[in-house]
Amino acid sequence: MELTKSELEVMNVLWKAKEPLSRNDIIELSENKSWKDSSIHILLNGLLKKEAIYEAGFRKSGKTYGRLFAANISGEEYYAKAVFSAGGEENLPMLFSALVHSNYMTPEAIDELEELLEKRKKELKAEQK
Repeated sequence: MELTKSELEVMNVLWKAKEPLSRNDIIELSENKSWKDSSIHILLNGLLKKEAIYEAGFRKSGKTYGRLFAANISGEEYYAKAVFSAGGEENLPMLFSALVHSNYMTPEAIDELEELLEKRKKELKAEQK
């Protein structure tokens, strides 16, 4: 599944919220959005068509009801699929090296990555037993 920049911005809001949101909630929670408020219905319909989100019920807003939307895929799953579809498993060490050596890497991010890698290593070893 490939998402546009604007669709990814909407997905990031849904992933951060960890609960179904209305279109108004999404607009209010979107920081530095690259799309206009009036475009939200187009973005949501596109995400529904791609099955990135689903309708998670309704909420009463004034005299009408509005749809609620939730993510069909976690942020971790989306980014993992994007990484592997872009370069495959054989290029993972090169990608990881590029990330670690980038100017965006902070000591805190390195600590978090070390914790994640150690946890995953333990899980894989436990699965092999």
